[in-house]
Amino acid sequence: MTSSTPQQPLTLKQSGIRWLWLAILVFIIDNGSKLLVMDTMGYGWPNRIEITPFFNLLYVHNTGAAFSFLSSAGGWQRWLFAAIAFGVCGLLAVWMRRTPATNKMINIAYALIIGGAFGNLFDRLYHGFVVDFLDFYYGNYHWPAFNIADSAICLGAALLILDGFRADKVAKAH
Repeated sequence: MTSSTPQQPLTLKQSGIRWLWLAILVFIIDNGSKLLVMDTMGYGWPNRIEITPFFNLLYVHNTGAAFSFLSSAGGWQRWLFAAIAFGVCGLLAVWMRRTPATNKMINIAYALIIGGAFGNLFDRLYHGFVVDFLDFYYGNYHWPAFNIADSAICLGAALLILDGFRADKVAKAH
């Protein structure tokens, strides 16, 4: 019978919490870009700014979630998505607290998701909608408009998936 000594909890300095600076940076960049768009662009399609043959700046409001999911639900979805954002951010912060700061990929992923979620949460609570302005398209097909926060959330999710594959390779090697 082997005895195992209980593992000491990580100090704040040793934990992934120290990566929250990245979440704050994402939040600042996201909200700064949205303020710039709201202050300098007219709303809607007629006011789009064509950047390239496949990309426009287009100021629109999204009262729903990703891809305007539940955007016409009548307003209750604002509070549902806010509650989900708070819950997910809280859970990710707990996981960051338990993850060593040296595990960079996973902590960066958590921080990107937290920063993006709080960026869109701020919009939802302050404006009642999320400001979107990045419009990619091919021909007449337009991907749903999105913002910096959405990009950070997607990048964070991709990093989590990549880390999962990476963890599988390490486990199989041993």
